[in-house]
Amino acid sequence: MAPSISSLLLGVVQGITEWLPISSTAHLLLVEKLLPLSLSAGAKEFFFVAIQFASILAVVILFFKELNPVKAQKLARLATLNLWVKIIIATIPAAVMGVLFDDLIDAHLQGPVVIALSLAIYGILYILLETNKSVRTKARLTTTSELLTYKQALYLGLFQVLALIPGTSRSGSTILGGLLLGLSRPFAAHFSFFMAIPVIAGATLLKALKIGLHFSASEWIIIGLGSVAALGISLVVMKRLLAFLKSHTFIGFGFYRIILAVIILLWGI
Repeated sequence: MAPSISSLLLGVVQGITEWLPISSTAHLLLVEKLLPLSLSAGAKEFFFVAIQFASILAVVILFFKELNPVKAQKLARLATLNLWVKIIIATIPAAVMGVLFDDLIDAHLQGPVVIALSLAIYGILYILLETNKSVRTKARLTTTSELLTYKQALYLGLFQVLALIPGTSRSGSTILGGLLLGLSRPFAAHFSFFMAIPVIAGATLLKALKIGLHFSASEWIIIGLGSVAALGISLVVMKRLLAFLKSHTFIGFGFYRIILAVIILLWGI
């Protein structure tokens, strides 16, 4: 298959799986085996970083009004600045752990067995948590960023650290963490989107500095095509997920993860 088609399809997969609790890493691993990219090792590594970065640009576009601190009214401006303080607090744990253990994770935790185990374990946890009566009936009083406390933001950041293990799903770990902390399901997803901005932006910068950006023109085109696809699909998926979570649980995602884990292990990727 032409590299441009592979790039576009991988961008589509990234745009879908980055926001659903099913692990973008696992899906990109599968799809890239079927649709290999004709890129140098460095360009291929940066490609996957770039399409992830494109996904968070979608967050900025979709929620620009809410995230933009430049507002005429002082109260609205202060509320947005307060939101960013909570986002930064929630970012600190994953940022620290990512910088300290990035090389270790790349070297030892990128294999299919680790990814499959993460998929299965968290899939089971999703099902158990969503079918647990006490968890299901827990008051979901935190429905807006104004009601979110700094302590809750920090705890959400600790849940996000779990996603450093490939196959976990950053959105899944933070949303379920939010449910345990008393956030409503839609708001947990909403704030999870915001938490992705500094984490993925920082990871992109870290990878760019490590890899360098000395790619050929054709490689940049392939990277660009995948990034555009990831951006466009992310805009659609985030809207749909927020609507979906108003009346649905994670149980279906849990079973899906378990099935995907079995496929990965049987396929021997």
